[in-house]
Amino acid sequence: MKPIRTPRLLLRSWEERDRDLFHRINSDPVVMEFFPFRRDRAQADAKMDELQAAIERDGFGFAAMEVIQTGGCAGFAGLSRPHDLPMFPKGTIEIGWRLAPEYWGKGYATEAAEAWLAFGFETLGLDEIVSFAVAANRRSTAVMERIGMKADPASDFDHPAIGEDYAHLRRHAVYRLSRADWKARQRKP
Repeated sequence: MKPIRTPRLLLRSWEERDRDLFHRINSDPVVMEFFPFRRDRAQADAKMDELQAAIERDGFGFAAMEVIQTGGCAGFAGLSRPHDLPMFPKGTIEIGWRLAPEYWGKGYATEAAEAWLAFGFETLGLDEIVSFAVAANRRSTAVMERIGMKADPASDFDHPAIGEDYAHLRRHAVYRLSRADWKARQRKP
């Protein structure tokens, strides 16, 4: 993947030095509040390898988000294909992010997401990008709204991989952004 530079971030492939941070954000109960699992180190390493393999295969994916000023990894953001979710047709591309708590509230997720939207619409030529999160996850849905995505309540769904023990995490809100709407936002002063 060719790195994507924003004013404060470098969106890039995963590196060995990112493993500690990747494990930390995938095992942190605050970061993972809206997920029914936490990853141990072996699981986090395997997931990071899976994300890197997707980047190498597709030329995009959930990529490392490096803060240029410090050179440290803050988390990840990117575009991905939502697997094993029958409510999304083949070819659907989602946008998502996950950051360590010390990077929250600084606009990094929004900045990275804006760059990934541009990549998706300009480079990949996508007609639409979707995002989804647990309906109660206001931090994530607020980012979706800031980047111009619109809620699509008719597409909200109960996640099929979330069982009874985590019923409060089952309902997911879906947001969408079309290329036409994205272009219209780019023209506004």
